[in-house]
Amino acid sequence: MRSTAMTPALGAALAAVLALGGCAGGQPAETPAASVQAEAAASVTVTDAWIKAGDDGMTALFGMVDNGGATAITLSGAETDAAEMAELHETVESDGAMTMREKQGGFEIAAGGHLMLEPGANHVMLMGLTGPLQAGDEVTVTLSFSDGSTLDVVAPVKDYQGANEQYDEGHEAH
Repeated sequence: MRSTAMTPALGAALAAVLALGGCAGGQPAETPAASVQAEAAASVTVTDAWIKAGDDGMTALFGMVDNGGATAITLSGAETDAAEMAELHETVESDGAMTMREKQGGFEIAAGGHLMLEPGANHVMLMGLTGPLQAGDEVTVTLSFSDGSTLDVVAPVKDYQGANEQYDEGHEAH
């Protein structure tokens, strides 16, 4: 038969835990959000990343962005030393033609889902190149997520002759 009597050591330990809990004034302890939920960037992998070669003006980052996490995340921006500015771009129909424009609010990637960045479709636009990007170069692009986390992606530069799209609001083709 099992005894339900409390040993003196167990009683003392329980009293100490209850006493310490009382010091908190009855309020639950605050836990930093980072310890409750992993940063979005920690659940992301980028594969087959590449950048179209270009001498000046604009170019783009392409590849597959996978969310291996259990919750949806939002890719909200990007930056690189290779360009003055980077924007997330989407493909939309405008006056019967497909055009590219900045993606307001970023790209949501479902839990376990992916986002394909490809020529003629969604991509990370690099504008105002700070120097020529030649085939064989490698460029680091930092992807930003809505929770403030970031992920550095190192992408090779490749020659590519396609993807001369039309852009909204005066953007030139890349």
